[in-house]
Amino acid sequence: MRNKSLKRTLLAAGVLLACASQAGATSYTFTDLGTLGGAYSAANAINASGQVAGWSYTAGGGTQRATLWNGSSATNLGALVTTSTVALGINATGQVAGFAYTPGNTASRAILWNGTTPTDLGTLGGAYGSAAAINASGTVVGWSNTMTGGTTQRATLWNGATVTDLGTLGGMHSQATAINDAGQVAGWAFTTGNAQYHATLWNGTAATDLGTLGGTYSAAKAMNASGQVAGWATTTGNAAQHATLWNGTTATDLGTLGGSYSVANAINASGQVAGFSYITGDAAQHATLWSGAAVIDLNSFLDASTVSAGWVLREATGINDNGWIVGNAYNQHSGVQHAFLLSVAAVPEPESYAMLLAGLAIIGVAVRRR
Repeated sequence: MRNKSLKRTLLAAGVLLACASQAGATSYTFTDLGTLGGAYSAANAINASGQVAGWSYTAGGGTQRATLWNGSSATNLGALVTTSTVALGINATGQVAGFAYTPGNTASRAILWNGTTPTDLGTLGGAYGSAAAINASGTVVGWSNTMTGGTTQRATLWNGATVTDLGTLGGMHSQATAINDAGQVAGWAFTTGNAQYHATLWNGTAATDLGTLGGTYSAAKAMNASGQVAGWATTTGNAAQHATLWNGTTATDLGTLGGSYSVANAINASGQVAGFSYITGDAAQHATLWSGAAVIDLNSFLDASTVSAGWVLREATGINDNGWIVGNAYNQHSGVQHAFLLSVAAVPEPESYAMLLAGLAIIGVAVRRR
């Protein structure tokens, strides 16, 4: 009788623990963000409020336009003139950074949108430029050419009307891709001799080479508030290219989903990294989340109806501090690409912890009685 009672007690504890585990598990809700009426769209960044920046084609296979999504509502951010525009970064207040082509697509310019009002940020003297990221204070980074007719591309910082050349690691070209609220900037730059380029961290105009995973090349794509940098680097002998996380100049190989190629595009305050990886055999590219030591195929979070509808998540491009993820999905039935949002559908609730503690308490009592 005592053994039967103990078994019943342990069974009850097990049920509570299982319920707590399931209730505390994180899951995601997939949202097709749609377009401005055309067939294609792409998401490039997300802020803490869940606003998403990217681009979409307008109706009738028309123009590519910078787009802001609030929920599934898409807003055309407009252009300086009737040209193609792309949004690449967004800050906490909804300011958006990106680029616009000039008439005839003869040049591109870094653009800052406040609402639907675009501002040409200018260049370092050349015809081309692009903004890639913007921090909470409205400081923008990207790249621009240094002189008219020239091809030298330099990492550039725009602070109001001031345009600053951030320099290189001794080579000719550089590009800035991320900025945090402390003003640290990340990107890539050519080293002396221009034979290779490396992920780079700028503090002011002082550039630090972040190194590689043993190969020749690397590039930073994102940075969080604490200065962790995410991107990619080649391995020894340039045998593979892997998503990489830098803490200072220490580079960590984040691995892949079994293939030889992966890239980290975004990182949040908790150090979660989003990007893409090729699966085993390099058979396909899948959107990927690196969380701690786990490498997760984001397609594993899709429900049966989304999979049946033909959606495959190919690339994650942004992740906010709530864990919400944006990126680009391909539909195998229609052949179109749409921006997507994965919003966190369930997080650990206080009741989960209560059930967990209750289960552990029951087991403790049972063990003492035994």
